[in-house]
Amino acid sequence: MDVRKPIVAGRFYPADRDEALGAIETALAAPAPEVSLPEAIVAGLVPHAGWVFSGALAALVFAAIKQRCAEVETFVICGAAHAYLGVEPALDDSAAWDSPLGQVEVDRALGEKLLERGVARVEPSAHRREHSIEVQVPFIQHLFPGARIAPIVVPARNSALPLGEALGAIASESAASVVCIGSTDLTHYGPAYGFTPAGPGADGLQWAHAVNDAAFLERALQVDPEGLLTQALESGSACGPGAAATVVTAARGQGVAAGRLLAQTNSRDIMQREMNTSSRDSVGYAAVVY
Repeated sequence: MDVRKPIVAGRFYPADRDEALGAIETALAAPAPEVSLPEAIVAGLVPHAGWVFSGALAALVFAAIKQRCAEVETFVICGAAHAYLGVEPALDDSAAWDSPLGQVEVDRALGEKLLERGVARVEPSAHRREHSIEVQVPFIQHLFPGARIAPIVVPARNSALPLGEALGAIASESAASVVCIGSTDLTHYGPAYGFTPAGPGADGLQWAHAVNDAAFLERALQVDPEGLLTQALESGSACGPGAAATVVTAARGQGVAAGRLLAQTNSRDIMQREMNTSSRDSVGYAAVVY
């Protein structure tokens, strides 16, 4: 059986099983935001940095899903295309993915449905160096031990939209519970990223968080995948806008009219709060459910 091995275990999150479980449980133990959840959750947006930065927000989304959907058969995880240059969304051909918590089965039948609809292609190389899906897998394994995954790398292109339409239709038609997850960080701001349109200092960092990230999130919460994708490409407000656009489209196709923002933060604020240090650079993060 072909198994996709983790590539960032030991760097983005612990490679040791007990340490990984401890980190997940710590993230899940954080106080939940005072946000009313939808009666049913069909989708979510999560960040994908190292767990020290993004783990708490990812935990909010998966904990909310667990609260509303005790059992999920398949998590479709749409990841960013950091290195993949293809035009079409890319499926993996592995039968399972490995993590410090063991192996999780890939839902190949769902992948076949996407291939039949012509909205994705099989491209294993897109997944070999991509971390944005991998960092979500242990949360799913811990909270939903019987669930399968359908990993898809989604380019920041209009091809993200028909993929989302197909996923929304498949989820609506399925007798099993299917939840779509979009993995994206927000604005990468500062000299290290070569992106300082509002200046290299504190004012620029505040702009990235309060203006640029907020504009992306406004469209995400309004369930506007076309506007979200356009805004992100024009303003650099997300590194996985294709993944986000797919998932927002899938949510819209299942009748969702608005998203719920569980939390928004950035790496600079986390460094100041948790590490008592600062930085000239920052990456935005958000947790959203639909």
